[in-house]
Amino acid sequence: MKYVVGFIFRMFNAIDWPLMLILLILTGVGLLVMHSAVGGTDWRFADQTRNFVVALVAMWIVAMTPPHIIMKLAVPFYVLGVVLLVAVFLFGDTSKGATRWLNLGFTRIQPSEMMKIAVPLMLAWYFQLREGPMRLLDFLVAVVLVMVPFLLIVKQPDLGTALLVFGVGFCVIYFAGLSFKLLIPLLIVGVVGVGAVISHQEELCDDDFNWVVLHDYQKHRICTLLDPSTDPLGKGFHTIQSTIAVGSGGVYGKGYMRGTQTHLDFIPERTTDFIFAVFAEEFGLYGGVMLLALYALLLARGLAIAVRAPTHFGRLLSGGLTMIIFIYVFVNVGMVTGVLPVVGVPLPLLSYGGTALLTIGIACGILMSISRYRPPAR
Repeated sequence: MKYVVGFIFRMFNAIDWPLMLILLILTGVGLLVMHSAVGGTDWRFADQTRNFVVALVAMWIVAMTPPHIIMKLAVPFYVLGVVLLVAVFLFGDTSKGATRWLNLGFTRIQPSEMMKIAVPLMLAWYFQLREGPMRLLDFLVAVVLVMVPFLLIVKQPDLGTALLVFGVGFCVIYFAGLSFKLLIPLLIVGVVGVGAVISHQEELCDDDFNWVVLHDYQKHRICTLLDPSTDPLGKGFHTIQSTIAVGSGGVYGKGYMRGTQTHLDFIPERTTDFIFAVFAEEFGLYGGVMLLALYALLLARGLAIAVRAPTHFGRLLSGGLTMIIFIYVFVNVGMVTGVLPVVGVPLPLLSYGGTALLTIGIACGILMSISRYRPPAR
């Protein structure tokens, strides 16, 4: 009996309750919006409920794991992820023109998803070994650690996931001490590049123009972002319909289960990538601002955990995992509102899907582990 009570106490002591409260609120909002998006409690709503339970269990298990044990798993987890990405490249399953899955016989897995956790974990471990003044060579090695999975994922092709992996890896490198002065040339190149694409849109978006580094569908997504009206019933349909839904919600929204764009099937992928359009149509500007405020609280709590972490490893890993959530939200909301190109990036805790929820659950579990960990007194 004593061991049972001790285990239960340890379970509850492992939870960071401010973070848990925010997650529970977002989970409730997610199930509410999913109920409206599917028009009831069909199999997708039941599956999403199950996905939340699985993610919660995974989060709790990880939260009970001390950070020093998590750090020991960094190298094998990263190496396993890269090996699986190579296996996908050699003999992965192809679906809808993309080779992203690996068939294990009893199930299919998408190794690129695990790299969202493996890359910041590996980088935090690497910089922990080199705590102190950083050399240029240290940063170059870190860049290689990011670029290997990035290029393998781009090859699948899965540019959305690849950019997420690159983005979180870059954030960890920046948190480790990369000088902002080194980023200024990259920012200048980015601004000039975007300006060139906008000013030469007609020539660059011509069907005969080859972008070389991008696939045709990726080129069309960028061109559609610049002018969705060029193909309103084809490539621009997603962007046009989602922006109509967001705009038609107005200030107060149309009311729960009363979104016409949603329930007349105008919003494409309304349970996954475009679920924010469902929410904005029904709850309006006020609802959208409140949802973004909840995400802001989640990010603030993650960064607070990073600041208070007792080790360099904990600070870097917490910061990197928090930025995963930020990139998810920023890209998804930008995509739905027509600010960014359409890519397959879900909205955390709202979009339907087990893999993305499990990734967020593990990330939050690691944040809780770091938050509740206290190194033994020497």
